[in-house]
Amino acid sequence: MTISPELLLPLSSLGLAAAPVAVAFVTTPPPGLRRVERSEPAGCGYWKLASEGHAFYTTPDDHVNCAVGAFTHGVALSQAQSEELQALVGTMVELKYIRSTEVPGIPRRTEPLEVAAYAPLDRAPFEPDLVVFRGNVRQMMLLSEAAHAAGIFEGNPVMGRPACAMLPQTVNSSSATASVGCIGNRVYTALGDGELYLAVPGPKLAAMLGHLQTIISANAELEKFHRSRAAALSGPLN
Repeated sequence: MTISPELLLPLSSLGLAAAPVAVAFVTTPPPGLRRVERSEPAGCGYWKLASEGHAFYTTPDDHVNCAVGAFTHGVALSQAQSEELQALVGTMVELKYIRSTEVPGIPRRTEPLEVAAYAPLDRAPFEPDLVVFRGNVRQMMLLSEAAHAAGIFEGNPVMGRPACAMLPQTVNSSSATASVGCIGNRVYTALGDGELYLAVPGPKLAAMLGHLQTIISANAELEKFHRSRAAALSGPLN
């Protein structure tokens, strides 16, 4: 990684319970990384595994357990897997979870997946295409404000299902993307009810981190101001 330790320092003050995860889509495994020991039920499970301190790479075969994730990641599906995807989408449409017209617009990687590498940000042995942050609403507020200050949170919508579509959306747009996740993601990653994600393009990470301490300090001062003002202007309860 080319991110200096000094730029990473403000992250420690956020108190993130999950380490930020560096992700890269590459053609060959990065030196020093081993293939993941077992395939996860869904691709988003690799985010959790890396946030817990593991560094590894995956191949297309490691992403076929979740048909939707395989689709968003650009994994070539077999006939049986394609039928599984169609059946799952059909069920979602029947449940009125999605509309059939939405499916073509789901963000996905246009290049076939060859190797996906994952590692905690502070010890990733590769240049990330994006970094996935996970945390509570206040923590993501601060990170999103830093991303906005860096000019990289300017147009992407806050995304929902499927959570894995956040990755291609971030890479394809070269902008930060917030996601509230989806029910599958919350099951496979144990994402808490008060948690969400922010994904930041790797090439623009340094710019965001360069604004983070200023944002944290400004919020601390503004919180004092607003609490004092609220106390002064609040009347007695009737």
